Order: sequence, then structure tokens, then C-alpha cells
Amino acid sequence: MIMDRLARAVDDRLRLSPVARKALAKVFPDHWSFMLGEIALYAFVALVLTGVYLTLFFDPSSADRVYHGSYAPLDGSTTSAAYASTVRLSWDVRAGLLIRQTHHWAALIFVAAILVHLVRIFFTGAFRRPREANWLVGVTMLTLALANGFTGYSMPDDLLSGLGLRIIVSVVESIPLVGSWLVFLGLGGEFPSDEMIPRMFVSHVLLVPAVLVALVSAHLAMIVRQKHTQFPGPGRTEHNVVGSRLYPSYSLRSLALFAWVLAVLFALGGLVQINPVWLYGPFAPGQATSPAQPDWYVAWGDGALRLFPPWEIRIAGHLVPAPFFPGVVLGGVTFLALYAWPFLERWCTGDRRAHQLLDRPRDHPVRTGIGVAALTFFVVLVVAAGDGIIARLLRVPVYDVLDVLRVVVLVLPLLTGALAVLLARALRRGDATRLGELTRADLRAARQPVAEAGAGPARDEPELPAPDRPGERIELWPEGEVWRWRYRDESAGVAILSNRAMLTEREAADSARLAYPGIDHMTVPGPLPPPPPGRVRTALRRWSNTALGVSLLAAALRRRRRDGPRR
Repeated sequence: MIMDRLARAVDDRLRLSPVARKALAKVFPDHWSFMLGEIALYAFVALVLTGVYLTLFFDPSSADRVYHGSYAPLDGSTTSAAYASTVRLSWDVRAGLLIRQTHHWAALIFVAAILVHLVRIFFTGAFRRPREANWLVGVTMLTLALANGFTGYSMPDDLLSGLGLRIIVSVVESIPLVGSWLVFLGLGGEFPSDEMIPRMFVSHVLLVPAVLVALVSAHLAMIVRQKHTQFPGPGRTEHNVVGSRLYPSYSLRSLALFAWVLAVLFALGGLVQINPVWLYGPFAPGQATSPAQPDWYVAWGDGALRLFPPWEIRIAGHLVPAPFFPGVVLGGVTFLALYAWPFLERWCTGDRRAHQLLDRPRDHPVRTGIGVAALTFFVVLVVAAGDGIIARLLRVPVYDVLDVLRVVVLVLPLLTGALAVLLARALRRGDATRLGELTRADLRAARQPVAEAGAGPARDEPELPAPDRPGERIELWPEGEVWRWRYRDESAGVAILSNRAMLTEREAADSARLAYPGIDHMTVPGPLPPPPPGRVRTALRRWSNTALGVSLLAAALRRRRRDGPRR
């Protein structure tokens, strides 16, 4: 009763019920892959909740402190305040180790969910018009997640994170002319400076999270405004969304996913050890741990530094150190390509249409091949970051492992990319719906040009599977200067008329093929237009209209004489 009165009072003043009613009626697709973005969102919520708890006990300072606590090997040692507070948080604060490890696992899953979500968007073409801005927002969130994860990883000031920070500083210093200035600006002095931990703390808990909250809000607002994309299927067109309403179906499913994400994160934080800083010891510039590997989301950069040859060049008298190419150039080109991809693909394909329906990877073999090759390249770099562990397990010299990985990182992406293109073309042209159904004949046909293969649509036209679906068909017909189509299922007695006319027969066929994949379409004559009236019919119509008008006027005059003049 009290809540009802409160809701009515708020609605009387703010008039929110129409907006809420419209928002709750919004439809979301039911495909599982659309939940990847929500996993990233819920991992971010877990990061905020656990991070608030950690800030109550963490001391972001490089000042000397004498540690006194439950961890006996370190008791009485002088370390930085950041490292001492991290060890005390792990050993002496109630639930401190659980929250700290859950926070770390949430960061790993947050970055992983964003990356997998971007991969899904890339392979399905969800970045195309009108969603280029949302793609740019997503790439920016990935960039900020990587940066914020690294600052959080470096703040405890242990030996492992200090080595990682030293590597990043060296990469930034390798930038000609401005590298040293950027390090001074970021750290407040030479590495290691007294200001670097406080500055990383402010960036980690205040600046980057605030920008991420703004970007997440903009991302969700654009989804609401532009509506969701969806995979092609029966009843799904470029102008509708088929799925579950926000309330109650989608809301309950989303809340259940939120609970599962929190459960998995806290289970990992309590059962799987991660980043035991008390074993690494405090950071000391003259010491190093070997073999040492960073978290997976920055391991590709470490692997690139290990694989790239130690080449140094001079440009206009300025030395360009070896870390510049694998650290600065590779990372810059990677994110520049991500930002530019929607516009680059639009320029290459000439496709400027708005897309609400998603592609299957087989529909665009070149895009699929490029994506697979890029993923293979970075996976090899991540593996290269563990070259020391690989050498220890195989009992071979680490330099032999590096030589093999240098060949693999150049050859394997080309092979996987070419294989992905071949398989996508085979699935696109043949009758197989899955990889396991492909035959040698399908693979041989995929290696032929489109004109020679004699099967499948044009190069720029996505092919859809054509299973045996008796009784179902698509009917197209001209209606004046436009074309219309309808779906008909004779066995079920269903006929669904498209609510939008197309200018050409090809556009109507494309729209029908996307809405109802796998059904052959046929052109049938539409309703006949009414015959044009002849001269006699035109004359009779005019005469009848004139006679009707004269009779109405005469009746009005007679009524006026009978009633007399009005006073």
C-alpha cells in the first residue's frame, strides 16, 4: 500500500508511466550470444562493488612501512605502504582475500566478455550502418578496460607487477622525441617515482570508471534508440524484432544471469588462487622473477616484445629502440584498424544500406578469413608470452622456442585465414548447413570462381540454406510501380503479407529471403488494376453528378419557400 502510494505520487509529478510502459514493452532477441554484453556489464558491476570494499583498506602510497601481520615470512620487513596494505588485506582483513581475488577474476572476465562480444559483432556484421558509433564506443571500452586492468594489476607494488610496469615504461620511452616526456607526465618523475602509485590509484578508481559508466550508458541508450539486431529467421525482417519483452520474460532471464555471474566470480575468488603477491615479494628495481607472465589480456604485447628481433634504427639522427615496433606500432595499428573497420568495409564493398538483420560468417568469407587470421595471430602472441614455461616443460632452450614461434606467428595466421575463407565459401555455395556436413565436392567447388562454380548467388548476395520445406513459399508480384511479397504455408493455412513495398523485384526477393531463409520464392501475378473508364462511362458519371447536384439544390429551395424567411 505504501509503495503503491509512493509510486503514484512520483508518477503524478514526473509523468513517468508512459515512458516506463514503453520501455518495459521493448522486445529483445532470444539468442544466447546477445547475453555476452550483459556478462561484461555484470562483471563491471562486480568490479565496482568489490573495488569499493578494497579502497577501504588499500594504502596507495610509495612511502616506507614496516609490515606487522599474520604473514610470518614478511613480518618486520620494510616495504612500500601499497605492498604492506595489500598483504595485510590478504591475511588480516576479514574476507579481504576473497574480495581481492574476486575483484581480480572479475577484471579478467570483464575484458574477456567485451572481447568475445566484439568478436561476435565483427563476424555477424552488427557494426554496419546505423551502428558504427556503437562499435566505436565498444572499442573504446575495450581500450579503457585494458588500461584499467593494468593499473589495478600494478598498484600492489609487488615484484611481478613492478616488472610489468617497467616494461610499459620502456615501451613508452621508445617513442621518438616525446617518449621520455610522456613518462615524466604520467609518473611524475623517473621510474620508479613516488607519485606513480597515487596517480594510478586515482586513474583506476575514479577517472577510468567514470568514463566507462558514461560509455556503458551511451551504449545502452543507442541500443534502445536503434533497437536490437537479430539473426535471420521466420517472421524476422529489417523492420521488426522477434523475441521476449523486457518485462517480465527478459528481466527475469537477465537477473538470473546476473546471479550466475556473481556466483561464478565469488566461487573463483574463494577457490582459485590468483596473484599471490606475498609469494612474489615487494618490488625492487634490481630483482626479477623468471619465468614471469602477465595477465592474458596484456600477454599479447609481452609476446610481441619477446618475438620481435632486437632491431634498432635511426631516423633523422634519433634512435628508435627495438620495443617501439612490437609495442607502440603493433598496438597502435591494431586499435586503429578496429576503429576504422566499419568505414573500411563500407568503402571496399560499397554497402551503405542500413542493416537490422545479422550476417552469418559464411555470408562474408573475406571478412571471416581476416577475422580468423587476426585472432590466430594474437593467440600465438599470447602463447609466446609463456615461452619460458614452454621451454621448461619441453626441456629445450628458450631460444629454440622463440625461433619456432617466430615462424608460427607469420605462417599460421595465413593458413587459418585461407582455410576459413575456403570453408565459408563451401558452406555458402553448397547444401551443407554445418562444417561436419561438408564434402570434398563442396570444398572443390569452393576453390572455383563464382562464375565457374555455377551454383549460388552473386558474389555480394548472401546465400541462405534451402532445406526441404514442402507447402511453404514466398510469392512476389508487381503492384503499380512497386513490388510486394507474402509468405504462404498451405499446410498450416497461413499467409503473411509484408507491410512494406519495395521498388524492385530484387529488393523484394532480398527482403523475403532474409525474413524467411531456406524457402524458394516464386513470382505470381498480383491483383489486376481496375480498367480505365471509357468515354461513355465518363460521360454518364459526369451527368449523374450534375443531376444529383441540381436535385439537391431544388430540394433546398422548396424547403426554404415552405418554411418562409427566417427572422
